[in-house]
Amino acid sequence: MSGARQPRRRPEPGTRFVLQGIELGYQVPLGLFPQVSSVMWYVSTRGMAPRVDFEGALFSGYAPDGGLYMPEELPQLDRETLRQWSTLSYPDLVKELCALFIGPQLISRDDLTGLIDRAFSRFRHKEVVHLSRLRNGLNVLELWHGVTYAFKDLSLGCTAQFLQRFLEKRKQRVTVVVGTSGDTGSAAIESVHGAKNVDIIVLLPKGHCTRIQELQMTTVLRENVHVFGGKRGTEAPGTAWPCLEWNRLSADLVEGNSDELDEPIKAVFADVAFVKKHNLMSLNSINWSRVLVQMAHHFFAYFRCAPSLDTDPLPAVEVVVPTGAAGNLAVASLLMGTKDGLGEIMKAS
Repeated sequence: MSGARQPRRRPEPGTRFVLQGIELGYQVPLGLFPQVSSVMWYVSTRGMAPRVDFEGALFSGYAPDGGLYMPEELPQLDRETLRQWSTLSYPDLVKELCALFIGPQLISRDDLTGLIDRAFSRFRHKEVVHLSRLRNGLNVLELWHGVTYAFKDLSLGCTAQFLQRFLEKRKQRVTVVVGTSGDTGSAAIESVHGAKNVDIIVLLPKGHCTRIQELQMTTVLRENVHVFGGKRGTEAPGTAWPCLEWNRLSADLVEGNSDELDEPIKAVFADVAFVKKHNLMSLNSINWSRVLVQMAHHFFAYFRCAPSLDTDPLPAVEVVVPTGAAGNLAVASLLMGTKDGLGEIMKAS
């Protein structure tokens, strides 16, 4: 857009949907994305790390320069593609999106279909994700039909399937480190428990998770699942963990919230040599694969709510979505860019 930026206006009243709660409202007019090359590359948000493919981004978590991996380019979606996608089921929409961002050189289309079908095989609703239509244009997108009842079952289930596929190819084992306020830990454990090539360490803030979430995490009796409550010890962040072997954690952990819990985890991942030595990775929302699968939530809801895809510009849909670490906000930002500018983002904690 050339010239002075026009002041933002609140979205006009219209079709609305809610993703599991109310925290963030924004207008989503879907538009055209820049053209993508034949190989999807990912670059660090800090611009100082080598680019990697999807497999590299999946295993990296943080880039070596401390940034997060994001696509170097975004696929172009023309109007006909959007029309075709608008008729798809949720699982098939996930397959289309993942095919664009992973590429057949890493996972063939047939194999990708099998991985995603397995990821959703234990969901309780036959549609996996269901849109409930209420009244006055309000709709609710039900993302809670997975095993742990958290919307993160969707993205973590797929991410775990991708992870195990690449680990089998590499003949490698990894240790996943996850910090959680509740739902991420449960969904991450569910996605990898019993996996022969994955160990998972989950840190939860004592006294800051719901009772059912604590039970979901602490009652899983699998050799590859290790759950600990607490945050920081007497050592300064960044010095406590490197001295530990991965079969135990310090006994002097004290209570802290999930934001404080992130401090030692970030310190660990900042030590590139330590991460490489122990084959560490993260399944928190810093992992691009999590963000990728969450795109499907927004597309699916838009296609179900938009009155028509034959108008120019495309119709806007007002969205209200909960966000914690802003993973869904990142997804929204990717989908909101159009030649006509951005809709308004209103964050309410």
